[in-house]
Amino acid sequence: MKITDIRATPVTVPLEAPLRHANGCHWGRFVRTIVEVETDEGLVGLGEMGGGGESAVAAFEGLKPYLLGRDPARLEEMRFLIANPTASLYNNRTQILAALEFACLDLLGQKWGVPVCDILGGRLRDEVPFASYLFFRYANAVDGSGEVRTPDQLVAQALALKAQYGFRTHKLKGGVFPPAYELECYRALAEALSGDSFRFDPNGVWSAEQAIWFGQRIEDLDNDYLEDPVYGLAGMRRAREKVRMPLATNTVVVGFEQLATNVLQTAADVILLDTTFWGGIRPCVKAAAICETFQLGVAVHSSGELGIQLATMLHLGAVIPNLVFAADAHYHHVLDDVIEGGKLPYCHGSIAVPTAPGLGVKLDRGRLAEYHELFLRLGQYPYDQDPLRPGWAPLIPNQRWADPTDERTPAIPR
Repeated sequence: MKITDIRATPVTVPLEAPLRHANGCHWGRFVRTIVEVETDEGLVGLGEMGGGGESAVAAFEGLKPYLLGRDPARLEEMRFLIANPTASLYNNRTQILAALEFACLDLLGQKWGVPVCDILGGRLRDEVPFASYLFFRYANAVDGSGEVRTPDQLVAQALALKAQYGFRTHKLKGGVFPPAYELECYRALAEALSGDSFRFDPNGVWSAEQAIWFGQRIEDLDNDYLEDPVYGLAGMRRAREKVRMPLATNTVVVGFEQLATNVLQTAADVILLDTTFWGGIRPCVKAAAICETFQLGVAVHSSGELGIQLATMLHLGAVIPNLVFAADAHYHHVLDDVIEGGKLPYCHGSIAVPTAPGLGVKLDRGRLAEYHELFLRLGQYPYDQDPLRPGWAPLIPNQRWADPTDERTPAIPR
């Protein structure tokens, strides 16, 4: 089997409402790039990457001379061919490599008639539990729905998500408002959903002192972990010395050199594995094995996926033995998907691991065309900007917080 073509299609899929985060906002939609790798046997493997546009299309077009005519089973060779560690100092191809690895594993599963998790060692679980990823949200500009700004709105959103999807773990994305206000919100959440577990993530914008202050004030709650309260391994170590709960990261341990440093001088107790950030599913499996050896926890990170990357997260979650935390997913905020049958369903807070050959999902060509047209109409958006705070950027550590009394709704094209 040989690779004969590679296609990249940027898409935009609407969200229920704009999602606010410490460094900006998802402006009412996700922009993703859908990757197709075709072979001489007529099989097509699917991949997915965050972001999109002419640069993403050009990046995949530029790799055709490297990959056409090559065997998709030779994944280690592909890794060094397009993401050699020293050559990659001059090009950041990790996420591109991940999308291609997804597609090649999809091809191999289709060729061999087995799901990807069987290629990776076989499933240990048939479903993966998820957390109710909660965000402070602007209201939907069309109908005014979906705002999450106050403690009462946050609690209402969490209760509604639990009722609809069955979540028993709840993660709040913070770093938007002053820490004292977000502490009030987080404690209200824990009080309203007593018996469930919780996690908080301010995206690394606090100082070590702020992280310690906040962490000590939530020690009585049922916390899975405090995620990236401060940016950098040194700051995480300082916070870890003073806070009695596990610290987790998806920002300062996203590669094997950083993982080795964390093993030798522990700053994070839980490593959130992202199939995109780490360069594919297989590197995440390797990293999970290292974490197993050194008794570090692992979880599955979400980077704003559609169904193709979600399938990679499910296959990863199926095969790693030390996954004891519910996975993250933005998926319940997305209104639709580009895969056949629409969005994968939640059942009692979990999503079933696909059993069909390969990744187990297929493109819906009509949806792909629809959301590609929407991308062409709306274009990109500045993920690291807030639509109501033009020119703003957070300091690290941050002191430029959003105002929780600001009730405005941004007029975002849809």
